[in-house]
Amino acid sequence: MTDNRKKAGRKPKADTTVYRCSVNFSATEHATLMAMYDKVQVESMSAFVKMILFSKPFKVFYMDENTRVFIDKLSSLNSLYRTVGVEYAIVVKTLRENFSEKKAMKALYKLEQQTIELVRLSREIVGLARQFDEAWSQKSR
Repeated sequence: MTDNRKKAGRKPKADTTVYRCSVNFSATEHATLMAMYDKVQVESMSAFVKMILFSKPFKVFYMDENTRVFIDKLSSLNSLYRTVGVEYAIVVKTLRENFSEKKAMKALYKLEQQTIELVRLSREIVGLARQFDEAWSQKSR
């Protein structure tokens, strides 16, 4: 007789962790350890301790509220650019279909001027973002 059941659940790991160690800390040592752990983005405290013990390199990310807000605004700006691009194509198509060539060209000229202003503004934003990045990278050194 063969077993027709499906194998479900998590597949077993090749190298399981079976040995556990215990370390005792004083209150100040524990506070220092927790402060270090808060600065590092690791999935668990045990992974963090292993990184320290086996001298694996780890990154420390400092993220303040202003940086998060700035990145959120830049992300929303990119979605707005996509929206403007879609609307731009719709407006050009509508102008071409519904108006005479002279009126369409006049409206397209105004649209072109606004697009040039948008490109200028986006270049300023890129410059400000670079300044922000340089200031932030100096902060981390």
